[in-house]
Amino acid sequence: MKEIDLACAHFRQVLQEQIARVQTMAAEKTDFSHKDTVTIGLIPGDGIGPIIMQQAERVLKKLLAEEIADRKIKLKNIQGLTIENRLAVNQPVPEDVLKEIKTCDVLLKGPTTTPMGGKMESANVTLRRELDLYANVRPVCIPEEGIDWVFYRENTEGEYVLGSKGYELPGLAVDFKVTTDMGTRRIAHAAFTYAKNNGKNRVSIVTKANIMKKTDGKFTAVCHEVAEEFPGIMADDWYIDIMTANLVNPAIRNQFQVFVLPNLYGDIITDEAAQIQGGVGTAGSANIGDRYAMFEAIHGSAPRMVEEGLAEYANPTSILKAEAMLLRHICRADAAQKLEDALRLCKCTVTGTTDGATCKEFADELLSLLLDIQERS
Repeated sequence: MKEIDLACAHFRQVLQEQIARVQTMAAEKTDFSHKDTVTIGLIPGDGIGPIIMQQAERVLKKLLAEEIADRKIKLKNIQGLTIENRLAVNQPVPEDVLKEIKTCDVLLKGPTTTPMGGKMESANVTLRRELDLYANVRPVCIPEEGIDWVFYRENTEGEYVLGSKGYELPGLAVDFKVTTDMGTRRIAHAAFTYAKNNGKNRVSIVTKANIMKKTDGKFTAVCHEVAEEFPGIMADDWYIDIMTANLVNPAIRNQFQVFVLPNLYGDIITDEAAQIQGGVGTAGSANIGDRYAMFEAIHGSAPRMVEEGLAEYANPTSILKAEAMLLRHICRADAAQKLEDALRLCKCTVTGTTDGATCKEFADELLSLLLDIQERS
């Protein structure tokens, strides 16, 4: 009985924290089209992170050279978000690092390692919560197959918001899943607004509402309420298991356009979608809130590559695609388009092994292509 009482007290605290979180959700949106100076924080991360980020920084400096010189763009290198430092202070994001991060408008972040087991939360989960980055946006495009997908994954709720706050009794462990009206409404609005602004007429709502009746049931219901505000855009429902099958079905997969999903399902299915595109190294990822935004590679820190001495052969495509998303977010569409064009033209092949090019060799060719594109424009 004492153990149950302790568990109930723990759950009470969890509920109080979540109610308080909901009350702080509303924030004024940053208008980058009228901002005098935009500060971009550069975070190397762990494993292959510093290697791919070094090349991403070279490309960013090339694309934004004039604005950096005119102090309209400020690049700020942020150190300390390494696995060694996080473990030393026992914080997923050390307080001094978080303070530096909050002086930036947007972040370009290398992958960070999350320790397995234990109670340390992922640095990404912490940053998404602390910066209220509620929309994880991941595009996947395969023109030759007619595939043009954009995934809107809810980023601050679901299983992840309380991932380190589950409770364990003898022989029993319990984790929590959280879905709120406001959290769901704003990710749904983001997805439907994107569809409206980009000529899309279909948004697919992906849940497991037949099993998770309270949380996923709420997510589905709220998404349909938002859909009523967007006449002309069809909202259809799918369960996550069948949608994972749909994405590998060539007969129907090019019919899908925009997806909106709770946190965990979005995490899993976007990796599948990236693999269909060519691998997790080929997809960028945006984490967007009203005040801040963070852009990163979809993949992890690849410790196995580091252990095998192959880190220099890491593919920078994912972080560079994220960089293009960052440029569009801060209203530098011309620079973003140049980067996207150069990525399409780049023939340098990175395989992750010594048979392919190095990360730097890829960036060298990309910079050469950017020079040609800029000279022609």
